[in-house]
Amino acid sequence: MSSEPVNVNDFKELARLALPKMYYDFYSGGAEDEHTLRENIQAFYRITIRPRVLVDVSKVDMSTTILGHHISAPILVAPTAAHKLAFHEGELATARAAAAVKTIMVLSYSSTCSIEEVASSCNSVRFFQLYIFKRRDISALLVQRAERCGYKAIILTVDTPRLGRREADIKNKMIAPPVKSLEGLISIDVKSDQGSKLETYANEMLDASLSWEDIGWLRSITTLPILIKGVLTHEDATKAVEAGVDGIIVSNHGARQLDFAPATVSVLEEVVHAVKGKIPVLLDGGVRRGTDVFKALALGAQAVLIGRPVIYGLAAKGEEGVRTVMEMLKNELETSMALSGCPSIKDITRSHVRTHYDNLPSML
Repeated sequence: MSSEPVNVNDFKELARLALPKMYYDFYSGGAEDEHTLRENIQAFYRITIRPRVLVDVSKVDMSTTILGHHISAPILVAPTAAHKLAFHEGELATARAAAAVKTIMVLSYSSTCSIEEVASSCNSVRFFQLYIFKRRDISALLVQRAERCGYKAIILTVDTPRLGRREADIKNKMIAPPVKSLEGLISIDVKSDQGSKLETYANEMLDASLSWEDIGWLRSITTLPILIKGVLTHEDATKAVEAGVDGIIVSNHGARQLDFAPATVSVLEEVVHAVKGKIPVLLDGGVRRGTDVFKALALGAQAVLIGRPVIYGLAAKGEEGVRTVMEMLKNELETSMALSGCPSIKDITRSHVRTHYDNLPSML
């Protein structure tokens, strides 16, 4: 590129130039025909903003709290795997960048730095993402280590009874990256002559029998709040409340699991209505602009999580790149709030956006 990036999307091209094709495809790709991957972004385009004018926005306050933790803006770092494939310092650089912009990082279980290494990298609030393994003792040990290291919540990913069909990884014969926190616990030396070794590893290790009853098991081994990540329907949102979880992340796994699952923002309001304010609802998937953050908040999300853009920033410019990506989104959100007449997060309401569904009654 001939100039410095001016928005988050510019970092994607920088990352493509910086990374080996196998790694770029691993980060950027989705499942099968990648319909949901495109829709995660396109769905935001179909939501328009209804700005209010003549409101005093000389000061705009983007700060908010998530599970009682104060952050500078409702933009968190999503759990994404294997940051050392993007940059040699890996999750340590990402953690420092998140701390610098005063937000929460969710550390992936498949981090290439250990739970302990990330915890000691800087002083900040962090959550830990968990998968349930066939060997429950390993999942329990990861939870105990996260709790001991000061992580403040467990994010249980529930949409992966098996890995989605990621065809770029199959073509590239993607090798499972080393998972630092699992060293000495599970071997990732899987035998596979065809396709993605990452898929073979996941399908051999992850517990496809995971069910709602297992929320109680997880609750029994930790005092930390539990959020479940991967809810896309009002039925499952209702079950989540009944199961006693502390929050929901509306997510389709970055469109890497079930192709033709709905775009996350298109079902956000359905989930918000189902929980009736009893627990917080967050969203990830497709957020590329501050206006996207604004739209998600207007539809009832307490915050959004950013995945691929963080990786693109990391690949392009390391810690500085991650920090720049997060600051770009914060700056765009601040502008969106000012131009929409919202001096604080609590001023963003459902009346500030119009969706495709709002137009349906007038068409009948």
